[in-house]
Amino acid sequence: MGVRKNQANLTAQEKRAFVNAVLALKANGGYDPFVTTHNQFILSDVDNGERTGHRSPSFLPWHRQYLLEFERALQAVDPSVNLPYWDWTADRTATAGIWGADFMGGNGRSSDGQVTTGPFAFSGGNWRLNVNTDSRTYLRRQLGTGVAQLPSRADTDSVLAITTYDAAPWNSSSAGFRNNLEGWRGVNLHNRVHVWVGGQMATGMSPNDPVFWLHHCFVDKLWSEWQKRNPGQTYLPTAGTPDVIDLNDRMKPWNTVSPADLLDHSGTYTYDTGF
Repeated sequence: MGVRKNQANLTAQEKRAFVNAVLALKANGGYDPFVTTHNQFILSDVDNGERTGHRSPSFLPWHRQYLLEFERALQAVDPSVNLPYWDWTADRTATAGIWGADFMGGNGRSSDGQVTTGPFAFSGGNWRLNVNTDSRTYLRRQLGTGVAQLPSRADTDSVLAITTYDAAPWNSSSAGFRNNLEGWRGVNLHNRVHVWVGGQMATGMSPNDPVFWLHHCFVDKLWSEWQKRNPGQTYLPTAGTPDVIDLNDRMKPWNTVSPADLLDHSGTYTYDTGF
C-alpha cells in the first residue's frame, strides 16, 4: 500500500524518482493517452448526454480512478513512486518550491507562456505536447494571471463543512460538497487552481502539465478528509437518476468500477496525514 505525500515534504531522491517516471512514461508512449482520455471526458456531458468526469456527482470517483490508473502506470516504470499532492492552500505563490527547476519547473515566459525551466521545458527535449488544442508543442503556464489568488485553507474548510455530498439537479448548479469542491459555485476550489496555473491547465487537455496530477491528488485528499468528517454521508445519487452516474453504475472508459467501488481507498493508498 502506498502513501501519498505532500510534495513539499518529498526528498530530493523522491522528486527525481517521480519526475523520471513521468518522463519515462512520456517517452514510451504511455502518457499521452491519459491526456486524450481527460479531454474526452471533460466534454462527455456535451457529447453523449451522460455527465461523467466533470459537472456531475462522479467528478470525484472518476478522477480517483483516473489517478489510480496513472499511478499504476508510473509504478510499472518505478515501483517506488506514489503520487504526491500539491497543497495549494499552503504553497500558493509562483515562487513556491513546487515550481523549482528540480521538480515542476517554473512559470511560462511573458512572450508566449512557454515553460523554459525544469524537466518539462520544451528545450530539454523530453516534453513535447502531442495532444494539444493547437500547433504549439511546448508546455505553457501563466501563474496567477487568469485569477490572482489560489484558494486558502479557510476556503477549503468552508467547503469541507458542507455535509451533503451532492444534490439535484446533479450538475454545475447543484448545492453540496462535490460541486463546491469542483468549483462551479461557492468559493471555487478545483476550477480556480486550473485557471491560476493557466496554459494547458486551463484547457480540457490539462494533464499535458504534470502539475495536474499533484493538483488532483490534493482534490482527492480533500474528498478523503470530507469522508472522514462525515462517516454517515455517502455518494449521491444512489439509483434511477437519468444522465448521471449513480452509486453502483459503472464508469466509462473503464466500465469495471463504480463510485461505490472507490469510496474506500484505504486498502490501496493513504495520505501522509492519515486519510
